[in-house]
Amino acid sequence: MQPDLKQPVFVTGGTGYVGGRLIPRLLGAGYRVRAMVRSPQRLSCRPWGQHPHLEIAAGDALDRNAFVHASEGCGEAFYLIHSMNAHKGRYADADRQAAENMVAAAEQNGLTRIIYLGGLGDQDHEALSPHLRSRHSVARIFQAGQIPVTNLRAAMILGSGSASFEMLRYLVDRLPVMITPRWVHTPCQPIAIGNVLDYLEGCLRVPESAGQTFDIGGPDVLTYRDLIRIYAREAGLRPRIIIPVPVLTPWLSAKWIHLVTPVPASIAQPLTEGLCVPVVCRDARIRQIVPVELADAGKAIRTALERVHQEQVKTCWFDGGGRLPPEWTTCGDADYAGGTVLGGAYRIVLAGDAEAVWRTVSAIGGGNGWYFANGLWRLRGMLDRLAGGPGLRRGRRHPTDLRVGDGLDFWRVIALEAPRRLLLLAEMKAPGDALLEFLITPRGNGRVELKMVSRFLPRGLLGILYWYALLPTHQWLFEGLLRSVAARTGLAVDSGPEKAAMSAMLECRW
Repeated sequence: MQPDLKQPVFVTGGTGYVGGRLIPRLLGAGYRVRAMVRSPQRLSCRPWGQHPHLEIAAGDALDRNAFVHASEGCGEAFYLIHSMNAHKGRYADADRQAAENMVAAAEQNGLTRIIYLGGLGDQDHEALSPHLRSRHSVARIFQAGQIPVTNLRAAMILGSGSASFEMLRYLVDRLPVMITPRWVHTPCQPIAIGNVLDYLEGCLRVPESAGQTFDIGGPDVLTYRDLIRIYAREAGLRPRIIIPVPVLTPWLSAKWIHLVTPVPASIAQPLTEGLCVPVVCRDARIRQIVPVELADAGKAIRTALERVHQEQVKTCWFDGGGRLPPEWTTCGDADYAGGTVLGGAYRIVLAGDAEAVWRTVSAIGGGNGWYFANGLWRLRGMLDRLAGGPGLRRGRRHPTDLRVGDGLDFWRVIALEAPRRLLLLAEMKAPGDALLEFLITPRGNGRVELKMVSRFLPRGLLGILYWYALLPTHQWLFEGLLRSVAARTGLAVDSGPEKAAMSAMLECRW
């Protein structure tokens, strides 16, 4: 079946792990795509974000009117939304509401089909996790509607940047001896991300797949213990010593994973709960309807490692989540009544051009470090991990390339305008919201100013005490960082570093 260029394919979850890979694949195959995302800038900044066949619609999955408006005029739809990290763990409610909105929009606009990527697992199993139950519930909501549905059910997805792969990779890389729970012996049928995309696109091309449910998985049924062994082999590591214990619950497992990997406990817990029950394909009908050359776990891990080592991770698990910019950074009144934004600014003027300064500023963090007082940054990251935050372990997606939405240690990029502005939102545990901004401004006569601006909106008395407790270190830290940036650029210092006037509050950018 040839791509229909009259009606775009509607894609939800476009900034997520699977969606961020499916969209460029569909575009490359000749499809028109309309992607509904909460933050359009996070798609438009991707290498394919300006593709002539891509339309980006702003909308929240929990807003039915936004769904209706975004999907108007589309043909088939991919539903790739999973609220695994919803507020206070209420992802089941969020999943249900979003699915009902999708059905209502599809029926109102006359969409021809919904293709849903759900989860494997026996829905009647007493130990089935809330996360997998929610995925089965979404499938039932779609099947109860008037629009034909193709329901693809997958277990663990192996690929560079996926939460499952990152969890496996860091556990095996960092722990030569592992104390493991009983679920490491539970059978599962992992599938390579490339094969997931093969099946998603394949179902779009095969009308006969409509109205059916298919289990999709790799060629082998394995246990997590098998995956640990396979990963160690593919990564060239010594075999890991595995000591199973019966008392390590999914909750405790998630906390341990949070401490030793970049995967936060809020995501690790649903993943580990999902490993407590068998997730194995019951039938292989999809292999006849959509023939695919399946990659075994060894090849999938080998491919993922090659992409990580080549620093070509297209999408990461932490790209899809994260927080939207806080209310006080946007136009209109803030949610915080009477809140006072605290802050400070420092500047340095260099003899050179903005591009040279930008190259150094945009490479900050991750394996490159923070250029000054790295020991203190690492200590803050360690304390953040102990408090349940992301810490420094997640690093950055690429050592030099930076995009809006990227996680950057315990920050997230929420605005980027090369070569003049980088705005970071703190995701560390703190009693308030924090922003760190780098501003690069040409000053004439071959000079350029680099300004660092920090802002903090405290929550309660604890937030105010937190800010003033750290305030004595700010001048030393920021001026030291500015000197280090200057040294790395190789540009001569014209003046500074010194305190500077705070720039105006953020413009209307979101």
